[in-house]
Amino acid sequence: MAAAAVFLLLVLLGGATAATTPRLGVNYGQLGSDLPSPAAAVQLIRSIGAGAVKLYDANPAILSALAGTNLRVTVMLPNQLIPLAAANQSFADSWVRANLAPFRRSVRLRFLLVGNELLSDASLANSTWPALVPAMARLRRSLAALSLSSVKLGTTAAMDVLAASFPPSAGAFRDDVARPVVAPLLRFLRRTRSFFFLDAYPYFPWAASAGRIALNYALMEGGARAYTDPGSGLVYTNLLDQQLDAVAAAMARLGFADVPLALAETGWPNGGDYDQAGASPRNAAVYNRNLVRRMTASPPAGTPARPGAAIPTFVFSLFNENQKPGPGTERRWGILYPNGTEVYGIDLAGKAELPPLPPPADDGPYRGKIWCVAAPAAESRAAELAAAVEYACGQLKPVACGPIRPGGSCYKPGAPSFQAGYAFNLYWQQFRRSGGTCFFNTLATQTIEDPSTGSCEFPSVLL
Repeated sequence: MAAAAVFLLLVLLGGATAATTPRLGVNYGQLGSDLPSPAAAVQLIRSIGAGAVKLYDANPAILSALAGTNLRVTVMLPNQLIPLAAANQSFADSWVRANLAPFRRSVRLRFLLVGNELLSDASLANSTWPALVPAMARLRRSLAALSLSSVKLGTTAAMDVLAASFPPSAGAFRDDVARPVVAPLLRFLRRTRSFFFLDAYPYFPWAASAGRIALNYALMEGGARAYTDPGSGLVYTNLLDQQLDAVAAAMARLGFADVPLALAETGWPNGGDYDQAGASPRNAAVYNRNLVRRMTASPPAGTPARPGAAIPTFVFSLFNENQKPGPGTERRWGILYPNGTEVYGIDLAGKAELPPLPPPADDGPYRGKIWCVAAPAAESRAAELAAAVEYACGQLKPVACGPIRPGGSCYKPGAPSFQAGYAFNLYWQQFRRSGGTCFFNTLATQTIEDPSTGSCEFPSVLL
């Protein structure tokens, strides 16, 4: 990439000084019951050296807190609003007028992302996928009409937008989206000089590889055995570069090799469930510190297929978010705990002296018995707990919850959490391999301490 083009990308992200001091951004999610106020969160964002922040909506309280901070701000139009924006210019105008125009002078608005990983959701194939680029076109007109023409548009895609990603040179988009959705999107991005925003997490292919991918290769730690792509001859020293170049190859295959990439989300979990390997504060610190070192390099490092390319990058995420559904790792990606203390030290500007890494953890999966039980505070949410028990029992055979009915071996009228744990455990035992989780909207948690008492035996999973 020519030096002038690299400088342009950096200026788009951070103004005239970005060519010498690029800073990473951070994702600020709000799926937590215990998160600090927007004003406090913005101060924390600044304390970790972030130069940008990405939101998953256009929250006015957060945007107000960002006013005057000089942080570059990315906002998002929710997936469900995309068809409305595509069909109606007045809707697009009113959304921009209500959500962005009040902040055009006080907040450094840089990107408007139209939807989040919508190409990962097949249920949106008919209603939303065809509306993506038309919505972006209408929103662009709205931005220009309201003196916000400097705001660039994009959308985020997960790695599952690819049908093939290995070796990187074989990267190709899925047939259901390549020509009908991605090609028009890339054409729009090229014409408007914007980015293809990618969510890429080396943790997931590493965790699924059953040891075939070395941990230090996934963590960009150095010392890993290099991989040579047989198709391109390019040499790879880390998994993130492979992911980025697989997407770059897919873009080139459609004729859009010149559209730049941005990392909308990347990171490493700092913890998870007992059956989730490699999620620890140390590994999260290693990955994100190496990410900062790589993405703040001057001149930009780029990737083997795109040497020297500047890649705008947002780390996921600012906080651990306790209300995110799914496996335990989903709630443990934060740089910070909700009380504002650091999970590990990091400086997204790549300048500060950092504290030592957290102590090593066992990176292998837990080997032993495990149960799913009610969380410690579940009993204070009696109505939700009762509804969750009925849901769990409703998914099982009618006799399965017999022990927690009156007269059963696990029936304890004064201990609803104990009875709920029995139902949660049966549900998780049966459905964990098909996607069931030990979560129940924060009401359940895993344990390695046998909850069985007396005649009430909780069956265990042996990992």
